[in-house]
Amino acid sequence: MENSATLNHAASVIATVSPQLRADAALRRYFARLGDMHPMMRRAVSHAVFIYYRWFQWLDPKLSTQRRVEAASKLHQRFKLDPASVKPEALAARVVPEWAHAEMDLSIDCLRLLQQDPALWIRARPHKSHSLAAKLGTCERIERAPDALRYTGRQDLYLTPQFESGEFEIQDLASQLVGLACAPQPGETWWDTCAGEGGKTLHLCDQMMNRGLVWASDRHSGRLATLKRRAKRAQLFNYRAELWDGGAKLPTRAKFDGILVDAPCSGTGTWQRNPQARWTTTPDDVRELAAVQLALLNQVSGSLKPGGRLIYAVCTMTRSETTAVAEAFSAAHPELEPTPLAGLGSALPAVQLWPHQLNANGMFIAAWTRKK
Repeated sequence: MENSATLNHAASVIATVSPQLRADAALRRYFARLGDMHPMMRRAVSHAVFIYYRWFQWLDPKLSTQRRVEAASKLHQRFKLDPASVKPEALAARVVPEWAHAEMDLSIDCLRLLQQDPALWIRARPHKSHSLAAKLGTCERIERAPDALRYTGRQDLYLTPQFESGEFEIQDLASQLVGLACAPQPGETWWDTCAGEGGKTLHLCDQMMNRGLVWASDRHSGRLATLKRRAKRAQLFNYRAELWDGGAKLPTRAKFDGILVDAPCSGTGTWQRNPQARWTTTPDDVRELAAVQLALLNQVSGSLKPGGRLIYAVCTMTRSETTAVAEAFSAAHPELEPTPLAGLGSALPAVQLWPHQLNANGMFIAAWTRKK
């Protein structure tokens, strides 16, 4: 049961959330305004807000926001104790909007996972996961990503000396698997076309052992500034950051051994972590983003060297943005050959990673090689 202060804070945050202001951004803005809030209260308020949107379709709109937050908390606690307390037909009808079922093959296991609290994944520096786990404690290792750790402790990782000294990045497991799918080699030249704040760029740089070069481009200078700060903390210098809006004027005429197109997408694969997005994303968003994704792939494909590899990744589960884009791109580019995702131990050229399979975000990854 949430206390009254938590309920009131959560209600105040929810009142500011909109399609233009996501719940996570609304929380950051609210906490910045109330700078002296205790970290434990911040965690409680954040948890209450995300639970509210996770159980949104179960809540009575006639109740006050505080009472709805409280009802969501009770539902969540009951579900944690007994997932079978929510019947499969209720999950199918209420966890995601109706349109999503026509775009995604969502199993009951996947829907159940979307209603759970998300795992917190971190990426240790190469070959340092054992020592980092010993320092942080309460970490779980997995075989499919050797540098990945699931952190189950309570401390604020951003305040740890290990974070300050660049020993790890907070990065979802699905995003780490994208880096492993790229499998760049030291001395190669890569292009992370939609680098954002640089999580995957830094993973590429780490795998290349600070040798070779990663071009990192994005349309937002603020994101690239964050990348530069993160790279400095990690002592990674084999990258070059450039603005690029996705248009025909490329940031360089260079040819690459590998290109990663981690394209803008509807983000349905993050619906566990960002449950509010379930109720703001529309089929029109999916259609528009699929066109953007295909255009980006078309723009960059000519920058591959013979034998160079193109990796397409989107944290979504909709067919329009995944298999449909990959099939359309393959049909238009016979000079590129679908290539097994050997870095993931797969003989397939494209894989859909589902949240319930990873205990992480959903992710689609496809690969091609330019014929020699």
